[in-house]
Amino acid sequence: MLVQVNWTNNRYDYVKDFMLDSLIEAGVVARFLRSSGWVTIGVDPIRTSSQSPRFDGVERRALHRSQSAG
Repeated sequence: MLVQVNWTNNRYDYVKDFMLDSLIEAGVVARFLRSSGWVTIGVDPIRTSSQSPRFDGVERRALHRSQSAG
């Protein structure tokens, strides 16, 4: 599927949907068009592959395995 983008040089174009995340991360897309309207990078909420959930807590599974093995 093609997505309309507004580049940072203020030109408009269409890109394949699977390319959008990497173009946003590269900083070359200023806005892109969703069915609900234009999304401005840095202003509107977006999902990217780099926003994968991270767990910063204690890894209890490894601790539990070592205690039950002994």
